[in-house]
Amino acid sequence: MAKKGEAVEELPKAVIRRIVKDKLSQLASAATSDGGGGEEMTVNKDALVAFTESARIFIHYLSATANDVCKELGRQTINAEDVLRAVEEIEFPEFIAPLRASWEEFRKKTAVKKSGVKAKETDKKRKLEEELPSKGGKNGVEDAEEENDDAEPDDD
Repeated sequence: MAKKGEAVEELPKAVIRRIVKDKLSQLASAATSDGGGGEEMTVNKDALVAFTESARIFIHYLSATANDVCKELGRQTINAEDVLRAVEEIEFPEFIAPLRASWEEFRKKTAVKKSGVKAKETDKKRKLEEELPSKGGKNGVEDAEEENDDAEPDDD
């Protein structure tokens, strides 16, 4: 239990429910192909609390182990490799291959997004650079300064 003054971090129950139901539906569809029943499973409220607490405890344990790995290597920032080493240290080696595959997929998606954002920024800069000389003056700033000089100050 949480100590007095210590905030308890709770995982969103809706997310946990969705993860559990997705996994149960995967298992049910696999059972259906084997000749088993394919009805949708429901998750009892107490079971959802148990899943949520189990996930929270696992995350804390994995985080602490990854932190230890990171400190052993003389660093202060945990990276993905530290987490993968921690997964191996807490004796879940069967998760390393799927985790590494998910991580690589995530890196590819973010690289594509970053390249798209950079391309948009470059296009904006080009358009801005093309517009500035067309306004006259050396860099478009001189004309803007002249316009500001023509404006009469407000006397209140």
